[in-house]
Amino acid sequence: FAGAGAAEAPAFGLPLACRIGETCFIQNYVDEDAGPGWRDHACGRLSYDGHDGTDFRLPDYTAMDKGVAVLVAAAGTVLRVRDGMEDVNVNVIGRDTVMKVGGGNAVIIEHGDGWQTAYLHMKRGSVAVPPGQRVEAGQRLGEVGLSGLTEFPHLHFGVRHNGAVVDPFVGQQPFTACGQPMTPLWNAATAKALAYRPTAGLNAGFATSRVPEAEPARHGEFAAEALTPDSPLLVLWSDIMGVRDGDTQRIRILDGDGRTLFDNSKGISGDKAVWFAYQGLKRPAAGWPKGPYKGIVTLTRAGKTVVTLERRLDVR
Repeated sequence: FAGAGAAEAPAFGLPLACRIGETCFIQNYVDEDAGPGWRDHACGRLSYDGHDGTDFRLPDYTAMDKGVAVLVAAAGTVLRVRDGMEDVNVNVIGRDTVMKVGGGNAVIIEHGDGWQTAYLHMKRGSVAVPPGQRVEAGQRLGEVGLSGLTEFPHLHFGVRHNGAVVDPFVGQQPFTACGQPMTPLWNAATAKALAYRPTAGLNAGFATSRVPEAEPARHGEFAAEALTPDSPLLVLWSDIMGVRDGDTQRIRILDGDGRTLFDNSKGISGDKAVWFAYQGLKRPAAGWPKGPYKGIVTLTRAGKTVVTLERRLDVR
């Protein structure tokens, strides 16, 4: 990032083609805590120490594989691009491998008067613009990926003015206290769509052949599961972001007649950026009851339900 000058900030649109709260979610905001801890602009915990942008995450790898477009947030000129880096979880290749190019495949756009935006962690081979090209708001830049220093598919959207980080949810004035007046840099429609969501259900599903693990589930390995007479398990898994210490997760499985086969609640200790969990049954001696089955996952906080996920499982 670099730039000079001073002027009115651009009004930014949504930088990717998705439905917030349905097909994409904000996992991390700019860290507004000047010390060693962290807090987001709503004084919540959706950030980490030193984070300097907004992370728009996809629910899983299968969404990334299908392709989600990265869009120009405001008109400008392409300043720099990088492409060719592999889409791979940093825990697989090691942090040292990508530390010097942590942003992965990227596009930097100059908006004039010292304003710049960055679009990081894009999919390899997807960058669709060269340096020097004039781009307009809403134009396709590429696709959301998993390149660089990242553990999940997402777009890191960064804003700077004269080289200084600007939180688009706060505006140009410095963040000083919880509840202070803010002047977000989003346009009106985008600001409405980006209402703060501290917790969200990312995905859920059934596993019938083996105990589910987080990474295989996120890669869609259980998407085609069905129950057969020989299935050893009937397990419901879920992936939820923004879980808080003291939350309670309840998992229910109902048979084809609506009868409860499984119902268990579990308290959660400690805050979790993302919480993958599963519960369920082994095959009973008499075999599986009539289907199709319905799975319901709920997360409650202080007696209020904050997440509900429902899934259906067919019988073969």
